[in-house]
Amino acid sequence: MNCGAFNDNLLESELFGHVKGAFTGAIKDKKGMFEAADGGTLFLDEIGDTTPQMQVKLLRVLQEGTFTPVGSTDVRRVQVRTLAATNKNLLQMISTGEFREDLYYRLNVINVAVPSLRDRKDDIPVLIEHFLTRYAKTSGNPKKAVTKDCLERMMDHEWPGNVRELENEVERLCVLSGEDKDLSDELLSARIKESTKKKFPGLRISGNLKDSLEDMEKVMILEGLERNGWNKSRLAKELGISRAGLITKVQKYGLEKRKIS
Repeated sequence: MNCGAFNDNLLESELFGHVKGAFTGAIKDKKGMFEAADGGTLFLDEIGDTTPQMQVKLLRVLQEGTFTPVGSTDVRRVQVRTLAATNKNLLQMISTGEFREDLYYRLNVINVAVPSLRDRKDDIPVLIEHFLTRYAKTSGNPKKAVTKDCLERMMDHEWPGNVRELENEVERLCVLSGEDKDLSDELLSARIKESTKKKFPGLRISGNLKDSLEDMEKVMILEGLERNGWNKSRLAKELGISRAGLITKVQKYGLEKRKIS
């Protein structure tokens, strides 16, 4: 259940259900998601978008396992394993009064922090393959493939929208490619083309000196790695620095060799 997709009234009905006549359009009883998930698991996405009023009702069902459908006076009991996700900083929201502290600790029994896509770029080729396979099945068309240049640029993009942004971009590429099997970098969105321009044309040569020097250092190391077949020992000797120092800089700038077939 995407908690950010509904206002409080609709979300309450979706989660806890309603009885006939509870509101205009309620022509019959409807079972809510918690009741439907009784004995199983319910995933609450975007939990950070819920209002304080809804958080009170969520705390009750999580704490006591009971809820009341909209328009009813009957208390119902369920046993549901609940998973929740958010891209917001809930601890910060607690400090500003936007999120209940008791609900946070009730949810935070086991915490799984999922790194941003930009911090796990080796996942990008795997995810692209997954989305291409799924698009082929849903569209009934042959499976497509991204070219090496296209994949390189997708690897360079920071993906502020994380996996959803990547999924939308893959679908967009498939649609725009028509009957072509290969997805070229020419079809990429303008924002991705802009963010993955070749380094020298976009090199900063004005403003903050430290940033400009780091940009130049990053370009020199990247081009040196590519020129030397990613042999760090050879490049370190060429640049006149230690191999350990080069490795530190490679990690700093995220220039590890990518796993691209």
